[in-house]
Amino acid sequence: MSEPVWQKDLAERISAAMPGAITGAKTAYGEFTVAVAAPKVGDVLMALRDTFGFEILVDICGVDWPAREKRFDVVYHLLSLSWNRRIRIKTTVAEDEKVPTVVGIFPAAGWFEREAFDMYGVRFAGNPDLRRILTDYGFEGHPLRKDFPLTGFVETRYDDEQKKVVYRPVELVQEYRDFDFESPWEGPPKADGE
Repeated sequence: MSEPVWQKDLAERISAAMPGAITGAKTAYGEFTVAVAAPKVGDVLMALRDTFGFEILVDICGVDWPAREKRFDVVYHLLSLSWNRRIRIKTTVAEDEKVPTVVGIFPAAGWFEREAFDMYGVRFAGNPDLRRILTDYGFEGHPLRKDFPLTGFVETRYDDEQKKVVYRPVELVQEYRDFDFESPWEGPPKADGE
């Protein structure tokens, strides 16, 4: 499937206005994605909003690629109501790098950036309120990273005796079970002769 004309034209116009900002552009599965150098994300998003009519920031999310040097993809989804078009802006950052915040361009980005920080550990330089949003303040780690343990580090529960939420290390007790295949919970009964 060939790339629609508006997508190729848009990528060329952004490249002409901001040399070195765009590192690639492609259409896959009907979605137009523009790869942008991390320091230029704010400039590209501002141009898309002010010049090209992408006035709504739908989402910011992360993707973890632990084997890569630049471990994280930070993905911005924009919508143009005027043109009924969507665009995805993607940038890559290493674990110790920061992405410039876009809160000044799209105020709703504050919540999305907090979520990406909380779930992946991606830091956004200049975000006025970069703190956890979905996990507890004392939570250790970032749960959507691929190296995060499946069980976490601690579990929380409400203790009736102490009348508060308590934290304790996760203890997984695994015992060997004898399966009772006659039980309705273990599966259907076997027919005679099986």
